[in-house]
Parts: sequence; C-alpha cells; structure tokens
Amino acid sequence: MAQFRANFLLLAVLLVFIGVAAAWKMPGAMIGFNWFSAALLAIGVVAAHISVNLFNEYSDYHTRIDFHTNRTPFSGGTGLMVSGQTTPRQVLSAAITTLFVALVIGTWFSFKAHWSVAVMMVFGALSIVLYTPVLARIGLGELVSGVSLGSLVVVGSYVSMTATPGMSLAEAIPLEVIWLSVSPGILTALLLFLNEFPDADVDRDGGRRHLVIVLGRRYASWLYVGGLVATFAVVGWMVANQTLSYWGLLALLPLPLAIKAGSTALTSYNDTPKLVPAMGANVMTVLATDLLIGLAVLLG
Repeated sequence: MAQFRANFLLLAVLLVFIGVAAAWKMPGAMIGFNWFSAALLAIGVVAAHISVNLFNEYSDYHTRIDFHTNRTPFSGGTGLMVSGQTTPRQVLSAAITTLFVALVIGTWFSFKAHWSVAVMMVFGALSIVLYTPVLARIGLGELVSGVSLGSLVVVGSYVSMTATPGMSLAEAIPLEVIWLSVSPGILTALLLFLNEFPDADVDRDGGRRHLVIVLGRRYASWLYVGGLVATFAVVGWMVANQTLSYWGLLALLPLPLAIKAGSTALTSYNDTPKLVPAMGANVMTVLATDLLIGLAVLLG
C-alpha cells in the first residue's frame, strides 16, 4: 500500500467528485442517480493514479534516480525497491494490472456513455505509460499530467454520468464543464511541479528534463506562483460570469495556504528543508480547493 502512495489518492477521488457533482446538478439527475457508476468511476481513476505512481517508481529505480534522492514526505518516491522490500517485477506487474483495471472501466463507459470517453481514456493511458520515459524528459510532464490526471478526470466523470452514445460532442461536453475543469487541472500540475524542486539535480543526472530543470528553480518558482494566481483567478471569473454560483467563493478559502506555499517557494526554492512546509501547504491547497469547487457545484 505504501508503494501505491495512498496519501495522494484522495486527489483522484476529489476530481471525480467535481465531475459527478456537476452531473448531479443536471435537470432530473437526482431521480435515479446511478451511484454504481459514480463508485465505478472513482475506482477507475484511483487505479489509473496508482498505475502512474508505480510506473514512475519502476522507472526511477532503473535509472538509479531513487538511489540518490533525498526523500521528503512529498517527493523522492517510497524507496521500497531500493531497500529490497519489493522487487521491480512486482512493481511493474502491479502497474500494468492497475492500468488494465482503469482501461476496462473506461472502455465500459465508452460504450455506455459516449465515444469521447474512449479518447480521454487513451490520452490518459498514454500519459501514464509515457510520463517518465518520454514526457518528463521533454518538459511536458507537468502539462500533460494536469490535463490527463486533472481536467480530463473532471470532464470524463461528467460525460460518463450524463452522456448517451447518440449525443453530439457539444451536447456531451458543455462549455461550463470545461471551464469547471480548468482550475483542478492547473492544481494537479502544480502538485507535481513543486514536488520536483528537491530532486531536480538528481533527476537531471537520471536523464529527466522537466520544467524545474529547464527553467531553473528560481524561474520555476515564479511559474509556480503564476499557476496559483491563475487557479484562483479562474475560480473568481467563473463566479463573476455565473458558471459557478456565489458558493464558488468557498474555493477561495485556501488562499492563505496558497500564499504560504507561493511565498516560501519564491524565497526558499534552493533550500529543501525550508521548502518542505510549502510542499505540505501546496498539497492542502490542491485538495481543499478541489473539494470546495465540488461542494460549490452541489450547493449552487
């Protein structure tokens, strides 16, 4: 279970919650709401999240990155293979199995709901398999993760709960749901992004070339703050144009945590011990904001 990184799996559940909450607010949705589908969605997304964690750990073991990282509660992997508690074969088998579970569930929703679910599923699967060997080596890991394990989870959950096979793409995916997915997508990318700061030097030696390496920690810290600003600006914009009701202002409550994370990142980007509290604040910002966006949708 430790190798699954269960403490980060709540993110997957909250992303599904946002999409399901939007589905719940559809006219007539509360009558005959399909709780089985909602639960199945959560299982599929959690399985996908476990899979990417395991593929990442498997790759970092073989590139020797895991042998040189200074682990924190939020970065550096679990170290279980390095210590001999699990084997690479076990980890790879678990990664493939959980990805298979996610694909089976996604395929079921592709036939039951809408073909667009299949497109999102394939994009997500490719991002899981290619994240470490390709995407993290060309500076696209954060962006693709934010889209596939952030925004598309919200959109895909909504489509899976509401769409029918005969719908047009515009009918299946309303513009409001796309906007609703933007801030969660940015937050998913930021969760990964800040956690890359402590390991940037070791990652570079292991062949990675993610954004922290490309930009350097100083400029990367400014990009991180820019992402936080964009996250809450989108929330405010959605309230202003009534995509979210005034309950959406609840999602601004984590701002103090975001300010703590951002200000610490700007001043301590090279100091891992001082950065660790910011990484914790970042995790809480992501989870709390996603939860409050979902609640705002329900209450609105």
